[in-house]
Amino acid sequence: MPGLDPFKLTEEVYKKVARFNKGFEERRYYRFRGGKWYGGIATGDVVGCNLRCKFCWSWRYSYYTDKGEFYNPLQVFEKVYGIAREKGYRYVRLSGGEPTISWRHLIELVKLIDETDKVFILETNGLLIGRNENYAKELANHANIVVRVSFKGVSPEEFEMLTGADRSFFQYQFKALENLLNAGLRPGEDFYPAVMLSFSDQAGYTRFKSQLAKIHPKLVDSIDEEYVILYPHVVELLKRNNLKPKVAYRPDGIPDFMI
Repeated sequence: MPGLDPFKLTEEVYKKVARFNKGFEERRYYRFRGGKWYGGIATGDVVGCNLRCKFCWSWRYSYYTDKGEFYNPLQVFEKVYGIAREKGYRYVRLSGGEPTISWRHLIELVKLIDETDKVFILETNGLLIGRNENYAKELANHANIVVRVSFKGVSPEEFEMLTGADRSFFQYQFKALENLLNAGLRPGEDFYPAVMLSFSDQAGYTRFKSQLAKIHPKLVDSIDEEYVILYPHVVELLKRNNLKPKVAYRPDGIPDFMI
Protein backbone atom coordinates (compact mmCIF):
# COMPACT_ATOMS: atom_id res chain seq x y z
CA MET A 1 0.00 0.00 0.00
CA PRO A 2 1.53 3.35 -1.02
CA GLY A 3 2.46 5.90 1.59
CA LEU A 4 1.10 9.40 1.89
CA ASP A 5 1.65 12.06 -0.77
CA PRO A 6 3.50 14.98 0.90
CA PHE A 7 2.48 17.39 -1.86
CA LYS A 8 -1.20 16.70 -1.29
CA LEU A 9 -0.60 16.98 2.44
CA THR A 10 1.08 20.35 1.82
CA GLU A 11 -2.14 21.64 0.26
CA GLU A 12 -4.25 20.45 3.17
CA VAL A 13 -1.90 21.78 5.82
CA TYR A 14 -1.54 25.12 4.05
CA LYS A 15 -5.27 25.75 4.35
CA LYS A 16 -4.99 25.55 8.13
CA VAL A 17 -1.63 27.17 8.89
CA ALA A 18 -1.39 30.02 6.37
CA ARG A 19 -3.64 32.80 5.17
CA PHE A 20 -3.50 36.15 3.41
CA ASN A 21 -4.40 39.20 5.45
CA LYS A 22 -3.98 42.81 4.29
CA GLY A 23 -1.74 41.75 1.44
CA PHE A 24 0.63 39.59 3.49
CA GLU A 25 0.83 35.84 3.89
CA GLU A 26 0.58 34.98 7.57
CA ARG A 27 1.73 31.72 9.15
CA ARG A 28 0.89 30.01 12.41
CA TYR A 29 3.66 29.96 15.03
CA TYR A 30 3.61 28.36 18.45
CA ARG A 31 6.64 30.06 19.99
CA PHE A 32 9.71 32.24 19.54
CA ARG A 33 12.92 31.46 21.41
CA GLY A 34 16.67 31.68 21.62
CA GLY A 35 18.80 28.55 21.75
CA LYS A 36 22.26 26.99 21.66
CA TRP A 37 22.13 25.42 18.19
CA TYR A 38 24.60 26.78 15.60
CA GLY A 39 26.45 28.47 18.43
CA GLY A 40 23.38 30.55 19.27
CA ILE A 41 20.29 31.19 17.14
CA ALA A 42 16.92 32.94 17.33
CA THR A 43 14.07 30.66 16.30
CA GLY A 44 10.45 30.98 15.26
CA ASP A 45 8.70 27.61 15.56
CA VAL A 46 6.01 27.16 12.91
CA VAL A 47 2.93 24.96 13.04
CA GLY A 48 2.40 22.27 10.41
CA CYS A 49 4.49 19.97 8.23
CA ASN A 50 4.09 17.91 5.06
CA LEU A 51 5.68 14.79 6.57
CA ARG A 52 4.76 12.68 9.58
CA CYS A 53 8.18 11.71 10.91
CA LYS A 54 7.92 9.06 13.59
CA PHE A 55 10.85 10.53 15.54
CA CYS A 56 9.84 14.21 15.30
CA TRP A 57 10.74 16.32 18.36
CA SER A 58 7.96 18.77 17.43
CA TRP A 59 5.20 16.32 16.51
CA ARG A 60 2.67 17.91 18.87
CA TYR A 61 2.76 20.98 16.61
CA SER A 62 3.95 19.65 13.25
CA TYR A 63 1.27 16.92 13.06
CA TYR A 64 -1.55 19.25 14.02
CA THR A 65 -2.73 22.53 12.53
CA ASP A 66 -4.93 24.20 15.15
CA LYS A 67 -2.17 25.38 17.50
CA GLY A 68 -0.47 28.73 17.81
CA GLU A 69 -1.33 32.13 16.37
CA PHE A 70 -0.95 33.85 13.00
CA TYR A 71 1.90 36.29 12.41
CA ASN A 72 2.84 38.25 9.30
CA PRO A 73 6.47 38.38 8.08
CA LEU A 74 7.21 41.74 9.72
CA GLN A 75 5.91 40.55 13.08
CA VAL A 76 8.07 37.43 12.85
CA PHE A 77 11.08 39.50 11.84
CA GLU A 78 10.64 41.74 14.85
CA LYS A 79 10.44 38.69 17.12
CA VAL A 80 13.45 36.74 15.85
CA TYR A 81 15.64 39.73 15.07
CA GLY A 82 14.87 41.17 18.49
CA ILE A 83 15.98 37.93 20.16
CA ALA A 84 19.13 37.72 18.00
CA ARG A 85 20.09 41.31 18.70
CA GLU A 86 19.47 40.98 22.45
CA LYS A 87 21.43 37.72 22.74
CA GLY A 88 24.19 38.64 20.29
CA TYR A 89 23.32 35.77 17.93
CA ARG A 90 24.48 35.76 14.33
CA TYR A 91 21.76 33.38 13.11
CA VAL A 92 17.98 33.23 12.85
CA ARG A 93 15.75 30.42 11.58
CA LEU A 94 12.31 28.90 11.38
CA SER A 95 11.93 25.42 12.84
CA GLY A 96 9.34 23.09 14.37
CA GLY A 97 7.49 22.45 11.08
CA GLU A 98 8.15 22.88 7.36
CA PRO A 99 8.79 26.58 6.56
CA THR A 100 8.44 26.23 2.77
CA ILE A 101 4.72 25.41 3.02
CA SER A 102 4.05 29.17 3.28
CA TRP A 103 6.45 30.25 0.56
CA ARG A 104 5.57 33.94 0.18
CA HIS A 105 5.68 34.39 3.94
CA LEU A 106 9.12 32.79 4.02
CA ILE A 107 10.53 34.91 1.21
CA GLU A 108 9.20 38.16 2.68
CA LEU A 109 10.88 37.25 5.97
CA VAL A 110 14.16 36.44 4.20
CA LYS A 111 14.02 39.85 2.48
CA LEU A 112 13.78 41.55 5.86
CA ILE A 113 16.72 39.54 7.21
CA ASP A 114 18.72 40.60 4.12
CA GLU A 115 18.68 44.15 5.44
CA THR A 116 20.50 43.12 8.63
CA ASP A 117 23.81 41.56 9.59
CA LYS A 118 22.10 38.27 10.51
CA VAL A 119 22.17 34.99 8.56
CA PHE A 120 18.92 33.10 7.94
CA ILE A 121 19.23 29.31 8.13
CA LEU A 122 16.44 27.62 6.20
CA GLU A 123 15.85 24.22 7.75
CA THR A 124 13.75 22.23 5.30
CA ASN A 125 13.05 18.70 4.16
CA GLY A 126 13.57 20.06 0.65
CA LEU A 127 10.60 18.38 -0.98
CA LEU A 128 8.98 21.55 -2.32
CA ILE A 129 12.33 22.96 -3.45
CA GLY A 130 12.93 19.68 -5.24
CA ARG A 131 9.59 19.89 -7.00
CA ASN A 132 9.90 23.55 -8.00
CA GLU A 133 13.25 24.75 -9.31
CA ASN A 134 11.97 28.34 -9.19
CA TYR A 135 12.03 28.10 -5.41
CA ALA A 136 15.77 27.46 -5.57
CA LYS A 137 16.25 30.33 -8.01
CA GLU A 138 14.37 32.67 -5.70
CA LEU A 139 16.49 31.65 -2.71
CA ALA A 140 19.62 32.33 -4.76
CA ASN A 141 18.62 36.00 -4.95
CA HIS A 142 19.36 36.43 -1.24
CA ALA A 143 22.86 36.77 0.17
CA ASN A 144 22.12 36.15 3.86
CA ILE A 145 20.69 32.65 3.58
CA VAL A 146 21.98 29.12 4.16
CA VAL A 147 19.78 26.17 3.18
CA ARG A 148 19.96 23.01 5.27
CA VAL A 149 18.19 20.13 3.52
CA SER A 150 17.32 17.52 6.15
CA PHE A 151 17.10 13.99 4.71
CA LYS A 152 14.85 11.57 6.51
CA GLY A 153 16.95 8.44 6.33
CA VAL A 154 19.46 7.24 3.74
CA SER A 155 17.24 5.28 1.35
CA PRO A 156 13.74 5.37 -0.17
CA GLU A 157 12.65 2.48 2.05
CA GLU A 158 13.96 4.16 5.20
CA PHE A 159 12.35 7.45 4.17
CA GLU A 160 8.97 5.74 3.85
CA MET A 161 9.35 3.88 7.13
CA LEU A 162 10.33 7.02 9.05
CA THR A 163 8.00 9.61 7.50
CA GLY A 164 4.89 7.77 6.36
CA ALA A 165 5.40 9.27 2.88
CA ASP A 166 5.66 7.06 -0.17
CA ARG A 167 9.25 6.10 -0.92
CA SER A 168 9.01 7.59 -4.41
CA PHE A 169 9.21 11.09 -2.89
CA PHE A 170 12.64 10.48 -1.38
CA GLN A 171 14.33 11.55 -4.60
CA TYR A 172 12.86 15.04 -4.29
CA GLN A 173 15.29 15.66 -1.44
CA PHE A 174 18.22 15.02 -3.78
CA LYS A 175 16.52 17.06 -6.47
CA ALA A 176 16.40 19.98 -4.04
CA LEU A 177 20.20 19.88 -3.80
CA GLU A 178 20.48 19.74 -7.58
CA ASN A 179 18.14 22.71 -7.98
CA LEU A 180 20.05 24.75 -5.42
CA LEU A 181 23.34 23.95 -7.16
CA ASN A 182 21.93 24.83 -10.58
CA ALA A 183 20.59 28.11 -9.17
CA GLY A 184 24.13 29.16 -8.33
CA LEU A 185 24.29 28.45 -4.61
CA ARG A 186 27.61 27.10 -3.35
CA PRO A 187 27.59 23.51 -2.02
CA GLY A 188 28.90 23.21 1.49
CA GLU A 189 28.61 26.96 2.04
CA ASP A 190 25.22 28.26 0.88
CA PHE A 191 23.53 24.87 1.16
CA TYR A 192 24.31 21.47 2.61
CA PRO A 193 22.63 18.17 3.52
CA ALA A 194 21.70 16.89 6.95
CA VAL A 195 20.59 13.31 7.49
CA MET A 196 18.87 11.37 10.26
CA LEU A 197 21.13 8.37 10.97
CA SER A 198 19.58 6.87 14.10
CA PHE A 199 17.93 4.12 12.08
CA SER A 200 20.56 3.58 9.35
CA ASP A 201 23.36 1.08 8.81
CA GLN A 202 26.81 1.83 7.44
CA ALA A 203 26.17 0.25 4.05
CA GLY A 204 23.11 2.41 3.50
CA TYR A 205 25.01 5.51 4.59
CA THR A 206 27.81 4.71 2.14
CA ARG A 207 25.31 4.45 -0.73
CA PHE A 208 23.74 7.72 0.39
CA LYS A 209 27.12 9.47 0.25
CA SER A 210 27.72 8.11 -3.23
CA GLN A 211 24.46 9.62 -4.43
CA LEU A 212 25.41 12.97 -2.90
CA ALA A 213 28.81 12.85 -4.58
CA LYS A 214 27.15 12.53 -7.98
CA ILE A 215 25.56 15.93 -7.38
CA HIS A 216 28.73 17.53 -5.99
CA PRO A 217 31.60 16.05 -3.94
CA LYS A 218 31.58 18.96 -1.48
CA LEU A 219 28.16 17.81 -0.27
CA VAL A 220 29.70 14.64 1.17
CA ASP A 221 32.17 16.67 3.21
CA SER A 222 29.46 18.96 4.60
CA ILE A 223 26.90 16.42 5.87
CA ASP A 224 25.32 17.35 9.19
CA GLU A 225 24.70 14.02 10.92
CA GLU A 226 21.51 13.95 12.99
CA TYR A 227 20.49 11.53 15.73
CA VAL A 228 17.35 11.20 17.82
CA ILE A 229 17.36 13.10 21.10
CA LEU A 230 15.30 11.20 23.66
CA TYR A 231 13.09 13.94 25.04
CA PRO A 232 10.12 12.39 26.90
CA HIS A 233 7.63 13.35 24.16
CA VAL A 234 9.95 11.87 21.51
CA VAL A 235 10.16 8.61 23.45
CA GLU A 236 6.35 8.61 23.58
CA LEU A 237 6.15 8.95 19.80
CA LEU A 238 8.77 6.26 19.18
CA LYS A 239 6.86 3.84 21.40
CA ARG A 240 3.59 4.64 19.62
CA ASN A 241 5.26 3.66 16.35
CA ASN A 242 7.11 0.66 17.80
CA LEU A 243 10.31 2.23 16.55
CA LYS A 244 13.70 1.82 18.22
CA PRO A 245 16.73 3.82 17.08
CA LYS A 246 20.08 2.11 16.69
CA VAL A 247 21.79 5.20 18.09
CA ALA A 248 20.15 7.93 20.17
CA TYR A 249 21.16 10.53 22.73
CA ARG A 250 19.71 11.73 26.00
CA PRO A 251 19.01 15.48 26.25
CA ASP A 252 22.25 15.83 28.23
CA GLY A 253 24.19 14.53 25.22
CA ILE A 254 25.01 11.08 26.60
CA PRO A 255 24.51 8.16 24.16
CA ASP A 256 21.52 6.01 25.01
CA PHE A 257 20.57 2.86 23.13
CA MET A 258 17.60 1.89 25.26
CA ILE A 259 14.10 3.37 25.09
